[in-house]
Amino acid sequence: MSSLSTATSAASSATASRSQQLLERNKQWIPGGMASVNRATSPAIAFAKASGAYMWDVDGKKYIDYHAGFAPYILGHSDPDVNAAVVAAMEQGLSNYGSGPTEQEGTLAELFLKCVPTMERVQFYNSGSEATAQSIRVARAFTGRDHVILMQGGYNGNQNVVAINLMDSVEALGGKPVVGGEYPKCPMTAGIPQAELDLLHPVEYNDLEAVEAMVKKYAIAALVMEPVLQNVGVIPPAPGYLEGLRQLADQYGFVLVFDEVKTGFRASLGGYQEVAGVTPDLSTFGKAMANGYPIAALAGKAELLELAVDPDPNRRVLVAGTYNAHPIPVTASLACLKKLSDPSLQLYAQLDQQTETLVSGMRDIFSRQGVEAQVVRQGSAHVAYFGSQAPTNWWELITSHDFAFDAKYRQALIERGIYHFPKPTKQGSVSAAHTSTDIANTLDVIDQVVQSLVEHGE
Repeated sequence: MSSLSTATSAASSATASRSQQLLERNKQWIPGGMASVNRATSPAIAFAKASGAYMWDVDGKKYIDYHAGFAPYILGHSDPDVNAAVVAAMEQGLSNYGSGPTEQEGTLAELFLKCVPTMERVQFYNSGSEATAQSIRVARAFTGRDHVILMQGGYNGNQNVVAINLMDSVEALGGKPVVGGEYPKCPMTAGIPQAELDLLHPVEYNDLEAVEAMVKKYAIAALVMEPVLQNVGVIPPAPGYLEGLRQLADQYGFVLVFDEVKTGFRASLGGYQEVAGVTPDLSTFGKAMANGYPIAALAGKAELLELAVDPDPNRRVLVAGTYNAHPIPVTASLACLKKLSDPSLQLYAQLDQQTETLVSGMRDIFSRQGVEAQVVRQGSAHVAYFGSQAPTNWWELITSHDFAFDAKYRQALIERGIYHFPKPTKQGSVSAAHTSTDIANTLDVIDQVVQSLVEHGE
């Protein structure tokens, strides 16, 4: 940014250059240079290590991290208790035996269901995408129906059955908001057969009328949704919305699925469903349940998950995966959930206090600097929307948010050592490793950045 010192700009350029070299090297063997192209940033920054609330790039520059690897690190990077449990498990020679049950998966299932008492059974997978795809398979088997309702602006994984309508443009959505109906289908990827797209129906978040219109028109097996839209920041449900969905599911017989891969264990120990007081039929969890180790869960009503062992082969739902409940991520999840559920640590109270201090400070800064912004948080997740109102759905966000200012704001923060993912509207995540000093230093940098952007007419 024009306001940054010459030394800071030079350091940033050097970092980008070395990171770019690493990216170009990787491109010789990996398309795009990285295993997930969603991690791509411009300019590229390659990180070398992380600990607690901090990350260091390949040049040794330190950042206070609020990206948290897309939100798993609720305890902070490389939590010593989780890592110690994993090391001990490795020293014991735990293996993915590939035959029979293990004590660890049963222990984790018991602890998981104590943390999330609204759910009756749980099965473990390797990623949120797998768990969400399995939820649709279960719903289709249970209902005998095929069609699925999804939320515009919601992300539920990379599988064909959900990979539509995330951050679509006004033009792609037909140039006008849709109320009480279905948006044009906007696949996130090539390679989805039309026959699969025909079974998917994107509607606006917080629009009960649209959901009822879909269930009257199609044989709906499931409605899959983030109960809080957290892949486009933090958009909470309107009062009565989740309760209304529960009533519609009961009335019309479709399976209500809460995708809590992001909200689960971050909104509260029992997930956002505990906060809302609304119980879905199925829920998916991931990310924060193991503080960064790769594991996910599909939990829900016993009658749904027991289809995995139904004696009727026409109703039985396949559950299979070589690495399902692998002992290393299972051990990590046990350690993480034990720590989160330990009342003596009061981690959720700590997270709430630190996040509120950060969010309140941000609001004060934007107000004092004359920047129109709405800072929204849910638990330890937060985002700044630059506009006159906090959006209640994707259409409001895309037509009111200042994406250009957001991008400049994030880049300026990164250049000064505060790391948010440099894509507008992506949520920030506070961890238990963030200290009061980290929050104070972050607010100092935000104040400097906003003042600089305002002074230079950005």
